[in-house]
Amino acid sequence: MNKVVSKYLEGNDPTKISKELALPRQKVVAFLDEWKVMASNNAAIRERAREALVAADTHYNKLIGQAYEVIDDATTQANLSAKTTAIKLVLDIESRRIDMLQKAGLLENKELAEEMMEIEKRQDILMGILKDIAAEYPEIRDKIMRRLSEASRGSETITVVHNV
Repeated sequence: MNKVVSKYLEGNDPTKISKELALPRQKVVAFLDEWKVMASNNAAIRERAREALVAADTHYNKLIGQAYEVIDDATTQANLSAKTTAIKLVLDIESRRIDMLQKAGLLENKELAEEMMEIEKRQDILMGILKDIAAEYPEIRDKIMRRLSEASRGSETITVVHNV
């Protein structure tokens, strides 16, 4: 059980844990369920978990702040590639933070919905900025659009149109 829980806390899902430890997935899920019950009944573990979540959330905030610094520097230096990468990094970090908090059960459906709406709003703003940059600098338009398409992973189709 300790190995399963360790892998789970590293961010692995039950299927991956099952493969790594050569255990049936059902057994991994059972271990995780049993551990969650034990942990939820232990006040010391709950407190440590809260502390760990607060520390992780604080760490995510610092990472996001640093990514925004990179965006500002890239804007100042007109380094559009670095700016694009940093914007994607912000989106990835925020997504991972929300996932962590959701897994911890800290976000209720209403809070999660509000947070997701806020993230989507920021994502739309960032996508708009990138599209504006692509329109203003045609020499990097294809690269930006290709990266945006890769980042959206099929959830949104981005079409590159060449003006002739």
